[in-house]
Amino acid sequence: MSEDNLAKMANDIGHFFGAEANREDAIAGIADHIAKFWTRRMREKLIAHLDLAQSGLDALPLEAVKRLAAHTPQGGGPAH
Repeated sequence: MSEDNLAKMANDIGHFFGAEANREDAIAGIADHIAKFWTRRMREKLIAHLDLAQSGLDALPLEAVKRLAAHTPQGGGPAH
């Protein structure tokens, strides 16, 4: 799957959680959804995509993916 498709999917998730009244709840919901339902490879590819100048991510998904990146060990799995 291409980085553009992953960004589009993350943005779609962001649109769903964008209805949350609290911004922090929306970001946490997006990050949680990606961590639970995306494969490790998909997460790693999207996180690597953050290094590109134009990630294509909207504001909420961008923050969620940054949080995932900060809490992802070298192997790419979720940190617990």
